[in-house]
Amino acid sequence: MRQPEDALPYRIHLPMTPFRASLRLAAGLLARHPRIEALNATIATTGLTVLRDLRYGPDPRHLFDVYRPAAAAGPLPVVVFLYGGAWQSGRRQDYAFVAAPLARRGMIVVVPDYRLFPQVRFPGFLEDAALAVAAVQRAAPGWGGDATRLFVAGHSAGAWLAAMLAVAPRWLAEAGGDRAALSGVVGLAGPYDFLPIQDEDIRAVFSSAPDLRLTQPVHHVDGRNPPLLLLHGAADRVCYPRNSLALATRVRAAGGRAEVRLYPGVGHIGIVLGFAPLFGFISPVASDLRRFVQSPVASFTCD
Repeated sequence: MRQPEDALPYRIHLPMTPFRASLRLAAGLLARHPRIEALNATIATTGLTVLRDLRYGPDPRHLFDVYRPAAAAGPLPVVVFLYGGAWQSGRRQDYAFVAAPLARRGMIVVVPDYRLFPQVRFPGFLEDAALAVAAVQRAAPGWGGDATRLFVAGHSAGAWLAAMLAVAPRWLAEAGGDRAALSGVVGLAGPYDFLPIQDEDIRAVFSSAPDLRLTQPVHHVDGRNPPLLLLHGAADRVCYPRNSLALATRVRAAGGRAEVRLYPGVGHIGIVLGFAPLFGFISPVASDLRRFVQSPVASFTCD
């Protein structure tokens, strides 16, 4: 039976109302590669150290970039950011607008590439995400990072990856990592409960799964996940907010911790563009992530 809305585990935040024309521009920046290059051209790396093309596995796409404050006293919390793209597109170089602003807020940010469809199908990209996170845990002290404050964040398909690492311990274990080493997970506009799969392209991505239920984070919840902060635009019509609400409800029912924050008027692309200073008015996503990372997670709330 559907829960009454006032019983669901989320808090509404009312940001500054964005102008519709600005939102259309923001959506276009991720839709066309030259525009995302223009956005990244506005992101300064002064005061940051950027380590590029660090290898975490044997495939040509098994590389990540690391952004860290050049002069900050460590050890600093570490955030692995997994980008979206329907498990079919994306490259780490396009997400300087996420990584650099977060690094300026006092954290080390790692952006890995991972294999995509059609090179791999489920669970190849999930195996890569686990391999990258396990590698970051081992390497973080060498960058001035605190391996005991390791967070995973992601947008869209990247949020699905992050959530699967949080709720299904086998993936990190098989990669030589440990789910218990994660301090928290932040999902932005993630698909956590999207059966039946309507889109033919997405069906192909998951066609290798013997049971499609196993592709859904909501069906792996055991209540022993690291704390989850699930951020979602209330106006998202690509990945509906009910995904975050469903996962949080399932986690809480199992005794785990999950918070959902909905941003009224924000869509699927606008939420991630909120990391860029140019579009920070869209949502306080960067501030919310920073508070989650820098607070004692056991006592964290979104308010």
